[in-house]
Order: sequence, then structure tokens, then C-alpha cells
Amino acid sequence: MTISGALAGGFVGTLVLTTAMQAATQFRLTRIDLPFLLGTAVTADRTRGRVLGYALHFFFGLAFAGVYYAIFAAIGEASWWLGGALGLVHGLFAGTALVNILLPAVHPRMGTIFSDASTSPLLEPPGFLLLNYGTSTPVVMVCVHIVYGVLVGAATVAAG
Repeated sequence: MTISGALAGGFVGTLVLTTAMQAATQFRLTRIDLPFLLGTAVTADRTRGRVLGYALHFFFGLAFAGVYYAIFAAIGEASWWLGGALGLVHGLFAGTALVNILLPAVHPRMGTIFSDASTSPLLEPPGFLLLNYGTSTPVVMVCVHIVYGVLVGAATVAAG
């Protein structure tokens, strides 16, 4: 069990998660674009926002892998299934609190439930369980986060 294994798993996991989310968008299973949501929090330029968003998304993917590793170290065990369980919690947290409540509160270009007709936000608020981005978005988000967790857990074990 090593931090380098967890970070390698976080990198691969973020790559798989991001690719799967983009595929889900292309297959019209969801309209959410996580890198775009992150990037437009720091710039109004849509193209730069996408590029910055990918960088931020990979940074956060590695940061969450570090959190997963800290949990593995605290309980003295790491495995693919434990990583998957953490991914489930991570996906549920992302859909109910992180992107739904915290991101609209700090994102300067995202509408909120309090936005009115005098404002013109760049992005609509995600809504509970991200349902404003499509009815299958919660399932897609949870599934890709479970896969992310499995990859982080498996890489953590394999590297140690």
C-alpha cells in the first residue's frame, strides 16, 4: 500500500472517469460536463474554461486519490472493493453536496435557485442529484465514481 500507487490509480481513474463522462454526454445519457463546470468557475471564456477545467479535474482526481489513500492507511487496508465503496460514497457526495450545493454557491457564472430574470448565468444549476443535466445523470455519476474508486484501490494494493 503506497501513496504513489494511489496517485497512479487516481490519474488512471480520473482519465477513465473523464472519458466515460464525455462518452455518456455523446450518447446523450447526460448533459453534464465536469471540466467545463470547473473551468468556467475561474474564467468566462468557454474555450479556456474547458482547458482549465480539465487541468483542475485531474488535480482534484489526484487530490481525492490522496484522500482515499489516507482512509486506506487509517483503517490499515486497501482493496479494489474498498476503493469501489469509497467511490460510491464519493459519487453520492459529489451529486448531493459538492456539485449541487457547494459549486453553485461559489461559481460566479452558475445560476442558483435564487437567480432571477435580471441575471444571465452561463450555466444552469445542477439541481438535486444533478437531475437538471438529465434523468440518468445520477446513475452515470455514481457508476463512474465507483470505477474511479476501484482503480485507485487496485493500484494502491498493486504498488505495495
